[in-house]
Amino acid sequence: MEETFTLNNGVKMPEIGLGTFRMSSSAAQGAVEAALADGYHLIDTAEAYYNEDGVGRGIKNSGVNREDLFVSTKLWTSSYNDPDAVDKALDRLGLDYIDLLFLHQPTGDWKTAYRTLEKAYADGKIKAIGISNFDRSASLLKSAMDFAEVKPQVLQAEAHPYFPQTEAREILKPYGTRLMAWYPLGSGDRSLINEPIFTKLAKKYNKSNVQIILRWHTQMGFVVIPGSTNPEHIHDNHDIFDFKLTDEEMAEIAKVNKSRRYY
Repeated sequence: MEETFTLNNGVKMPEIGLGTFRMSSSAAQGAVEAALADGYHLIDTAEAYYNEDGVGRGIKNSGVNREDLFVSTKLWTSSYNDPDAVDKALDRLGLDYIDLLFLHQPTGDWKTAYRTLEKAYADGKIKAIGISNFDRSASLLKSAMDFAEVKPQVLQAEAHPYFPQTEAREILKPYGTRLMAWYPLGSGDRSLINEPIFTKLAKKYNKSNVQIILRWHTQMGFVVIPGSTNPEHIHDNHDIFDFKLTDEEMAEIAKVNKSRRYY
């Protein structure tokens, strides 16, 4: 059974969802339909992926009630100075509200864009505010948190066992801001996926190495969004809530940390 995290504003967010990075519009539609049929409730997309329309069609075709879904997307930097950016995102998705809207990059006039998100939040057009890739320096992340009148509910950033975002998590902790991991499997790096600890635990729990890593993410408190267009992989990525890693196993996994980003 899929589990949820409660964000710092009381909104509940699924712990795992489908990521749609590098999917065409039609591929994203098919992946969303497969994921929702499999019991997913969280879908992540972005203006810069050029597939929000496909995600919207997939949602519509699924027949799943809107209130049972959690949709996150991101504004691209070219929209930061557009006061109508949120309405345009709603139009692309074919939705009347967005559960979580991010600023995709900390470039351009991101401060103006953040105020636009705060207004949309006050107006009920978005249920939560996110910042993406603001973890490139501690000072940038701190200044963003200071600037925000509504503290962001989520930071989306690269995170995996080789790079568990130790510094960013310390900065976010006082605000209750949740981390959402992209590249959760380390860009598909086989050396990470095949670390002996994951192979050992996969055998113990009768799971794949990938499933062990995705479960590690949720037990770390991270929202995780593995992407796939293969219905079998989509199902397997979601099938991680029938076992729990022990504290000792989590401590053993912590030892593979290399403080290494792929991006």
